[in-house]
Amino acid sequence: MNRRFQLGVVAFSTGLVALLLAGALHGGGATADSPYTHIGVYGEVLSRIQSQYVEEPDMKAVTLGGITGMLEAIDPYASYLNADQYKQYLASRQKTQAGTGLLLSKRYGYMAIVDAVPGSPAANAGLTTNDIIESINNVATRDMPLAFAQILLQGDPGSTVEMSVLRTVRSDPQKITLTRAAIEIPPVAARMITDQGDAIGLISTATVDAGRVRDIAQKVAELDRQGAKRFILDLRHSASGSPEDGVALANLFMDKGLIAYSVGQKSPRQDFQAVASKEVTRKPLVVLTNRATSGAAEVAAAALLESKRAEVVGERTYGDAAIRKAVNLDDGSAVILSVAKFYGPDGKSIQDNAVVPSTPQIEAEVAADIDIDSTDAPPPPPKNGPDLILQKGEEVVRKAAL
Repeated sequence: MNRRFQLGVVAFSTGLVALLLAGALHGGGATADSPYTHIGVYGEVLSRIQSQYVEEPDMKAVTLGGITGMLEAIDPYASYLNADQYKQYLASRQKTQAGTGLLLSKRYGYMAIVDAVPGSPAANAGLTTNDIIESINNVATRDMPLAFAQILLQGDPGSTVEMSVLRTVRSDPQKITLTRAAIEIPPVAARMITDQGDAIGLISTATVDAGRVRDIAQKVAELDRQGAKRFILDLRHSASGSPEDGVALANLFMDKGLIAYSVGQKSPRQDFQAVASKEVTRKPLVVLTNRATSGAAEVAAAALLESKRAEVVGERTYGDAAIRKAVNLDDGSAVILSVAKFYGPDGKSIQDNAVVPSTPQIEAEVAADIDIDSTDAPPPPPKNGPDLILQKGEEVVRKAAL
């Protein structure tokens, strides 16, 4: 980057700041929390970096890093795509490609794994929630747009992608090569758990969409005919689906009351109320969650817990329930960000607060090594051995009055 361009960036930023501050003063002055004050700070920092940093800075990288950090500070699912990246993003949405089965967000400036689709190349490689992807095909993910990382993971079936991954169970980065494949999410599964004449219907789903909500309703009816007296809805590793489908899932077990609502700065509040005719059972219910429970499944879990329709057993969920869209910029680039968030019946943002199991005691007994208030990534529970969360779910649901 030449000197003239660098000076141009700083001059433009300084001029913009001066213009905005002049407008603020003309309008009565800028308060400490006004955008003009913050823009002024940004312009001064940019100027000091350009003039006083130990070596000549790459101002394009500085600006990109600033934008990325700003977005990540408010929304771990936001992305800034330059004009070329945005064109690739739009093209990728028009065709179906093979992938790795990874669901991602941004944490600590890098790509964090929300979950790996069961049976996918990523899941078969042992990648799991809160693992950090440091690079994709030798391109560092630091400051990489989330949407662009998802594009890089797609490709032709049989092609490979190399990643450097910092695992929650290892201290050193690990090189992993995945072979892209068509991703198929497992169907809804259901079975009966019978003990001492008390039958529990167990239903699990790896995603929540309109088709699977219908399948879950059908499975509930089938298990009911088989004599199920109680139900367990297993939403562990259910990390995809729209929040509206989470509303539909909760409605299968609710006949009245507020399920959730969405609202944004320019998005009017929309309430989602339970419709009595859509309820399929009123029998005792427990919902199982883990750190990979995200999106639509969180909306359902929050509604059922906060309406006191069900107990939630397991781990704190991931934290993601929002409406996102691409906002086009004048130069052909775009910002993909949340324009509205979903809130549970108690008025708490699901994306900001996640869903915490019913009582600390339940979570502590199931996963004593997890601090639900910590931002650090704890190691995942061992895959071998008894399913302690399911066992606790059975114990809790059997205590519920019929």
